[in-house]
Amino acid sequence: MNITTIEAGGTIIAVVSGNEAVVGDVQSALDLMATVRYETDCDRIVIHKALLSEEFFDLKTRLAGEILQKFINYQVKAAIVGDFSGYTSRSMRDFIYECNQGKDIFFVADEQQAVERLIRV
Repeated sequence: MNITTIEAGGTIIAVVSGNEAVVGDVQSALDLMATVRYETDCDRIVIHKALLSEEFFDLKTRLAGEILQKFINYQVKAAIVGDFSGYTSRSMRDFIYECNQGKDIFFVADEQQAVERLIRV
């Protein structure tokens, strides 16, 4: 896992990337938030999709809802970056759509879109 920061629009944003899933349950999501806060003091995070376990994207597990609720509870704004076109279930598409209508969690295609969304909230 690699954590870097970028400054955009007067806002510092942490970008977390890597090639393997590090978030597989609620505790690992809390650990990620704590690590980012400790290392960067950021409350806006870009998270690459590869860092999330596939169970996150299976809404029957309730993992996505539980994890994203923790982000909201701790007032951390997050943009998840990746290709979500492979998720064909209507419920997952609706979940992504609803998140993108809010002000806390976003699912976007690339880092630039993530940064643009995070500096506006």
